[in-house]
Amino acid sequence: MGLYVESNGSGPDLVLLHGWGMNAAVWDDAAPELAQHFRLHCVDLPGHGGSSACAPCTLDALADVLAAALPRRVAVCGWSFGGQVALNWALRVPHQVERLVLIATTPRFVRGADWECGIDAAVLEGFAHGLAHDYRTTLQRFLALQAQGDAHPRAVLRRLRGQILAHGEPDVAALGAGLRLLKETDLRDRLVQIMQPALILHGERDALVPLAAGEYLQRVLPHAVIEVYAGTAHALFLAQPQRAARRITEFCGEP
Repeated sequence: MGLYVESNGSGPDLVLLHGWGMNAAVWDDAAPELAQHFRLHCVDLPGHGGSSACAPCTLDALADVLAAALPRRVAVCGWSFGGQVALNWALRVPHQVERLVLIATTPRFVRGADWECGIDAAVLEGFAHGLAHDYRTTLQRFLALQAQGDAHPRAVLRRLRGQILAHGEPDVAALGAGLRLLKETDLRDRLVQIMQPALILHGERDALVPLAAGEYLQRVLPHAVIEVYAGTAHALFLAQPQRAARRITEFCGEP
């Protein structure tokens, strides 16, 4: 399969993984600052943007594709679904992933009897149903949920809308497979196995992945710190790109 990766800058290797339905253009605001300090690899996940889909679409398969295409030692920054991919990559190929930056990330997206830090499964089912009929409208609804709660929701939503098709049309079947992963994935029992240092960046007002999910990650991951961004929602690195880039640079430069 073909994996689309934009690489620029020089220094230690840093991989950026976007969220469901998006593409690597979502990092455009933060990337110039990061490229001053790192060899930056902005990836279109399989089935998104310029990357072809992989089959089967599982977290392990996604990790294998990334591991084969990217340098032998990398720091990985993942946003939302990209954060789940990053966590699983760190579990599956621990010698390759040196550090993790987890932005608006959760070990489990959907609410359950023993997990209140998620959304109702019916929300994802509604998105899955919408994909089959009008995927563009469905993606726009998902973007609105990501901006909800931010101190400047219109500005964030405008940026998301401008980036969503920047690398071309997504693979609708891959989007559906990604929604299935969002609905089924639960990494909680495996978090204690992740030994890499982890930085958790989370928006105070995140309506899609509640702050409590980020706080859970900080408690359970063996070597994690958390930084909460006041007034921001799910796309905190779009709301405050310079601050996020500076913190990522500082963390990845720690000995």
